[in-house]
Amino acid sequence: MPLLDRFESRFGRFALPGLLQSIAVLQLLTFVLFLFLPPEAKGSYQGFLRLDGDALMRGEVWRFFTYIFIPVSMNPFFAAMGAMFLMWIGRGLDEAWGPFRVNLYVLGGLIPQAIAGLLGGNEVNGMWLYYSTLFAMACIYPNEEILLFFILPVKLKWIAWLGVASLVLMVLNEPSAIVVVLLAQLNFLIAFGPGFLKGRVQIAKVTQRRQKYEQDQATNGPFFRCTICGKSDVDDPTLDFRVTEEGNEICSECRKARVAS
Repeated sequence: MPLLDRFESRFGRFALPGLLQSIAVLQLLTFVLFLFLPPEAKGSYQGFLRLDGDALMRGEVWRFFTYIFIPVSMNPFFAAMGAMFLMWIGRGLDEAWGPFRVNLYVLGGLIPQAIAGLLGGNEVNGMWLYYSTLFAMACIYPNEEILLFFILPVKLKWIAWLGVASLVLMVLNEPSAIVVVLLAQLNFLIAFGPGFLKGRVQIAKVTQRRQKYEQDQATNGPFFRCTICGKSDVDDPTLDFRVTEEGNEICSECRKARVAS
């Protein structure tokens, strides 16, 4: 993506390395504070972090980001597991994308998630960040294995599909949640949607060419025909044909003529 490359060359120096790892640490620290704070102090601290539309209108813009530090679970085991998992995902995405693109992906998720929470009136927390980063990691490293509960080896793509299934069930149980789900995963759809569609189009073209080959074989007709000169592999078996991105077939002679011109 040339535009993204230009942004990275210009603003990459402002990126925070290890952003997801830092978020995981802050989530864990918030969890520990919640464990030891008295109930009234815990409520006050959570109110300081949570997403609140009225407070945002008063200029408390930090709430656009601090809501992700609120623990998803108050179970110590799951809190520790979640933090470790997010750190692991952060290291993988940093290695695949670099800090700038990870920062952009995280910010591109946090703000729509916050908007979704404000529009739907639902409480939002770091759960949505886990979903979007898990889906990204699974698209980049689908066959990476993790030890589920430190015992069962499972490929990351299957964990992601379980996440997709849980979101589908959420929408089926509460159809109005579809707006929240789509906005919360907007960064994932933008990052991976075009590539997915391009891959499906390429598969369709390959399938179409295979069907054409089978039909031509059945009728003993040519399989390749140059869209420029009209020659086929039957006319000249020595010709080498290539298919362009637009799906046009060009023979080796026409390619040489185009390069020479």
